Amino acid sequence: MNLIELKDKLEKRLTLNLPGQETQRQMLIESDKLYPFDNKVEDAIPSAVLILLFEQDDGIHFALTERTHTVDHHRGQISLPGGVQEDGEDLSFTAKRETHEEIGLNPEEIDIIGKLSSLFVIVTGFNIQPYIGKYNSTFEPILAPNEVASVFSVPIQDLINDNNMKIEERIIRGYDVNVPYFHFNKHKVWGATAMILSEFKTVLKEVYDA
Repeated sequence: MNLIELKDKLEKRLTLNLPGQETQRQMLIESDKLYPFDNKVEDAIPSAVLILLFEQDDGIHFALTERTHTVDHHRGQISLPGGVQEDGEDLSFTAKRETHEEIGLNPEEIDIIGKLSSLFVIVTGFNIQPYIGKYNSTFEPILAPNEVASVFSVPIQDLINDNNMKIEERIIRGYDVNVPYFHFNKHKVWGATAMILSEFKTVLKEVYDA
């Protein structure tokens, strides 16, 4: 399946009921002492992220960023491009604007395919709206050095592959917890980003099996 075909299938699938919390929970850190799973979004900070799809020689990929250690939140973690909504803008525009600011891609070359379920992150107070987009130009990122330490691409087949879902024990805030994560390109993707990608993985499997 090429990217145009996948885009068409995703557009149709994303108009139906989404997998939602059930699939997000699969990558939830196993300790409600740390991160109770909650949808209380009063006074939440609206934000958006973008799962940006593009074609490479070996198939369809999406982009992930490694955050610097100087940003306010999630320092050094692997994230999707995105950020906080500004006054007067649509959240889909937020996703494209932040992608441009973080990794230098032309927002006019991004087609929004649809959106996944929103995710409230109790630690930061962000209510994250994930979007899926298609990039219509060559993937040539230019990093914002104050925000992004590196960027790398992941084949969507690596996301679909269950062998890349792993779990490890960590000590976080003094608690021993089990942390589910995706293992991509020697990087560990956990937390909110992993929860968002878990739902996307379910949707991808559905459209590929259809």
